[in-house]
This record gives sequence, structure tokens and C-alpha cells, in this order.
Amino acid sequence: MSEVTDKKVAILNIPGLDPIELPILKGTEGPEVIDVRALGSHGYFTYDPGFVSTASCKSKITFIDGEKGILLHRGYPIAQLATQTDYLQVCYLLLNGDLPSADQYAAFKKRVTYHTMVHEQINSLFKAFRRDSHPMAIMCGIAGALSAFYHDNLDIYDPEHRELTALRLIAKMPTLAAMSYKYSIGQPFMSPKNDLSYAGNFLHMMFATPCEEYVVNPVIEKALDRIFILHADHEQNASTSSVRLAGSSGANPYACIAAGIASLWGPAHGGANEACLRMLERIGTVERIPEFIAKAKDKKDPFRLMGFGHRVYKNYDPRATVMRDTCHEVLKELNIKDHPILDVAVELERIARSDEYFIERKLYPNVDFYSGIILNAIGIPTNMFTVIFALARTIGWITHWIEMNEEPDSRIGRPRQIYIGNPTRDVKPLAERPDCPKKF
Repeated sequence: MSEVTDKKVAILNIPGLDPIELPILKGTEGPEVIDVRALGSHGYFTYDPGFVSTASCKSKITFIDGEKGILLHRGYPIAQLATQTDYLQVCYLLLNGDLPSADQYAAFKKRVTYHTMVHEQINSLFKAFRRDSHPMAIMCGIAGALSAFYHDNLDIYDPEHRELTALRLIAKMPTLAAMSYKYSIGQPFMSPKNDLSYAGNFLHMMFATPCEEYVVNPVIEKALDRIFILHADHEQNASTSSVRLAGSSGANPYACIAAGIASLWGPAHGGANEACLRMLERIGTVERIPEFIAKAKDKKDPFRLMGFGHRVYKNYDPRATVMRDTCHEVLKELNIKDHPILDVAVELERIARSDEYFIERKLYPNVDFYSGIILNAIGIPTNMFTVIFALARTIGWITHWIEMNEEPDSRIGRPRQIYIGNPTRDVKPLAERPDCPKKF
């Protein structure tokens, strides 16, 4: 983003003050932006719950136009990336600003592969968790603990340290994610296999056992790789903003990633695909769909259909188009028939694409809807859905963390507030205080 050369400004008139000139900035894509930083010197600041109208940073990484259904990574449309590249190429793109040449790609894959194993002592950390712990709880703890193993490369001002950290995180997150699953079901951890692809290696670590070899299905491998690509980055969402906010304090990158994982865990964010499948399980059969459609249309009913519509996209989610095709490829490959949950999903999709209620409100099936169906079909348990999202989004988080640390104007995040509590008052002696209303 750069300041407009003709000094275009917005004029703010506040009673009792001279008109305040606020510069208008323009990025390479998207709407013009009013720079309100000068308000502080006049004793004012803005109120914007959820920061829905506030740009917290400048970024060259991802652009979204929710009205038009556009998602670009470094200028490339997401559909082209999902169908013409693989996840590691997208990782290279996000980190370096452009897609790799054949030689650069080969070298990058080799460097990532070198870091796929985790320190043997990390295995013992898992024993501190209960067997029935949610895998996201484990991931929060283990990701943050990585800083204890790589404390000699935590200088956030050193470009080489930042690069090494990025490579380690890309490489080790699939290993840790698979370990969290294996631990929860009581199976031994499976070491990475460096002759497999990124997605293929994850499938192997998830489903192989020492008893027999696991053969990676290429259709499933491709589908999982696309899920990784489609979740790699999504601009300044809650988890990315959490990573940036934590990073603005100078926190080490592993702590920042742990903050991102914690934020992603919420059902309104990364937990949406898990919540979507829970909804499908609640509906249960195709015959009950009309009942739940009626509940969704009833404004007085708290029930909401999960996996439809999106906070940002007011048009069709561009990721969902690719995911929909991939979903049907997987169902065909696995020859899944008479599966109640998937039957419900397919029928709901048909209704949402034809019912005027959904069309008028642009409640199209989103990427969470289709990714949840795919993950369920290939045998990944529901409580692992958000873990896989975290695995894929790690590249986006670390890229934003690096960009923030390279920005010379970066400052510690410190949102303001409107205070609505008691005005100044004096403390009374304990014996003279009346009972106060209890909240806890």
C-alpha cells in the first residue's frame, strides 16, 4: 500500500476543532483506505468492534474481494494454484513472493524434507496429556514447546533464523499432527517417510502401523493436498491476527504459532468444518432434512446450518468451487454409497444450490462444508479436522509473522477501548461496604 500521489484526503469535522485532514491510501487491489492515525494527536480514536472496517497492517501476501468471490495469493487466483500446483509450491510462493522454478522447487522440497523428524524427547511430552485430550489441545501445547528445543535460533531480527524457523514449522507440523492422532488412539508414532509427497507422508503417518505397509491412494493424496492449499492463508482472519498480535510483542515464533492454533480452535473459525459434520450427524438422515431446513428459516429458532455462507464472501467462496469438484472425485474413488451422513451432505448441497431462500441470501456451501465431507470420507476423525486446518494454515501464519518482522513501521499491537464502567470513586472501609451483585 502506498500513499496517493495527489494527496487525496478525507476531511473530518469535529465541533470545536479545526477540520482534520486524513490521508486516503490505495493498495494495488481493493478499496481506498482512510488513514486515521492522526486522530490520536487530536484526542480521538475510532470505535470498530471486530475490526471489520480497520486495516491493522500493510501486506503483500493475500487479497480477498468478498463481494466478487476473489482470493489471490501473491496475485495468483486460488483456483489456479489448487489445480496447477501443489502445497509446497504454494508454501514457496507465500514465503518468497513468486512461484518457484523447477530447480528452486526441488531444492525447497529437499530442505523441507530434511526437517520432517522431531526431537526424540518431544515424544515424552505427549505422555503429559490424557489419552482422550482433544488433538487441538495437544497441538497448542506441543507447538509452543518447540521453542524449548530450538532456542538457539530464535533471534526474530535475524533473516536466517526466520527462514529456518519457517522450514521447521512447515516440515514438522504434519509429524506433530499425526502424532497427536496416534497418541489419542493408542497406536505407536510413525516416522516420516521422505520418499513420499507432503500429503502422502501425512497420510502414511496417520494410517500406517508397524504391522503392515500403508499404500497411499493418489486420488486421496491429491485431495488432501488441495485441502492444504485452500487453507494455506486467508488474509487477516482471527488466527492470523492473533499470530501478528502476539508477534508484535517480540514473542518467539513458536509461541506465536501456538496463539494462532488456539484462536483457530474456535467453532466460528477453524472449528467450522468440525461443527458442520456434527450438524450433519445431528440431522442424521435425508428424510429429516426438511425439518432442519424449516428450523434454519425460522428466525425464532436458534438452529443454524453450518457450512453455508461466509463472513467475508458475499458471493460463492472461490475455494468451495475447487473443493466441491474434489469432494465428488473422492466419493467416486472410494465408491461410497448408502452412507447416511454423506447422503445428507449431498442432498443439503443440492437444496442450497436450488432453494430461493439460500440463493437470495447467498448462503452457498463453503469450503468447510466440502472439506469436512472429504476428511470424513477418507477416515479422518472429526476431532482432527481443525488440526489439519492448523497444519495447512501454518505457512500463512509464519509468512505473516515474517512480513510483520520485516516491516520497519511495525509496532506492538495495542487496541483501544470505550470505557463504560464506573466513574472515579473512593474505597470504603470493609465494614461499611454493602453486598455487591455477584457474577461468579
